[in-house]
Amino acid sequence: MRLHRNLVFAVIDGLHEIFNEGAYADKIVQKLLKRDKRWGSRDRSFVAETVYEIVRWKRLYAEIAEVKEPYSRENLWRIFAVWATLRGISLPDWKQIAPTPTRRIKGRFDELSKIRKFKESIPDWMDELGQKELGHLWDKEINALNQQAPVVLRANTLKTTKDKLRSALEDENIDTEFINGYSDALKLVERTNVFTTDAFKNGMFEVQDASSQLVADFLDVQPGQRVVDTCAGAGGKTLHLAALMENKGQVIAMDIYGNKLKELKRRARRAGAHNIEPRVIESTKDIKKLHNKADRVLIDAPCSGLGVLSRNPDAKWKLQPEFLDTIKNTQAEILESYSKMVKPGGKLVYATCSILPSENQDQVKKFLSTEIGENFMLIKDKKILSHKSGYDGFYMALLEKKAD
Repeated sequence: MRLHRNLVFAVIDGLHEIFNEGAYADKIVQKLLKRDKRWGSRDRSFVAETVYEIVRWKRLYAEIAEVKEPYSRENLWRIFAVWATLRGISLPDWKQIAPTPTRRIKGRFDELSKIRKFKESIPDWMDELGQKELGHLWDKEINALNQQAPVVLRANTLKTTKDKLRSALEDENIDTEFINGYSDALKLVERTNVFTTDAFKNGMFEVQDASSQLVADFLDVQPGQRVVDTCAGAGGKTLHLAALMENKGQVIAMDIYGNKLKELKRRARRAGAHNIEPRVIESTKDIKKLHNKADRVLIDAPCSGLGVLSRNPDAKWKLQPEFLDTIKNTQAEILESYSKMVKPGGKLVYATCSILPSENQDQVKKFLSTEIGENFMLIKDKKILSHKSGYDGFYMALLEKKAD
């Protein structure tokens, strides 16, 4: 591979913003891809994938390069040189790249690869926590979460079928494959920008990880019901619920962030989902209005996001151990408050994109022991680990409220 100066400079600029200014990798990559209209798909792919790869392996590469944060531009070039050397890429004779000790880099890599926190490029506290909560499974799980996430689509059954969507994408030269056990999912054979396709513009699909697609199914919704998605965000699962309900009944999409619900409205129009009613949660009154009125309630709770590190590698460096204590308290409060919306005989799903038992089954167990939780019984739960499924790590529990 021959390195092109303008592409590498873009990568260095992006890494500076992500590592030193706290910017989010996905936002920076989006910005970088608009930098030069002359770039072709291969150029854009190089910039995006190189940025994500260096973000993912930051600790390992920095340790090999013997640099510490905050990284000067000179240090970022040293990290880049480590990345290139380990990929077997010949470094050009540029003044930014000092003579690179290739053999020393490879020797340090072999040495550090024997220590999990360096090999998997994670903070000490995260390694200790994973070991404590997952035991012997942590090795396999963190390794899986360091792989590039596949691109999975969910066929929008309000407009098409999985088979018709596959044919439509084939017409646009995009190959996909079915995934066993996932009723509406298609996986891209090769990564490509699907958002420019006619199929996307016509609302035939959403990009949604395979594990995430299981959540709406788990809630067991029926056409005509009143369903509340309490932490709807931009509405990936809301749209799936609307499709499963065949646009019949009502999906109330709630969130504390109004801007996310505006995005949901836009997505719902494209998807042809007409039974969604967005509602901003401005106070506890908004929850009280729905007490005992919902047939189904989805709590896709805020969490550590450790199950989605493969698609959000910079979360490894942004997440702090103190946040986990705070978020666990928030999860418990949300479960206690939002569960009151379920009518007797109705059902509730508590879900997270975390792999930690302390955010998942432990939270459900704790809830069931509370005064409010005593009115519910656990029907079933599902733990999805990335190293077993090949997709995001997830957890979901189906609870039923006892009839009066």
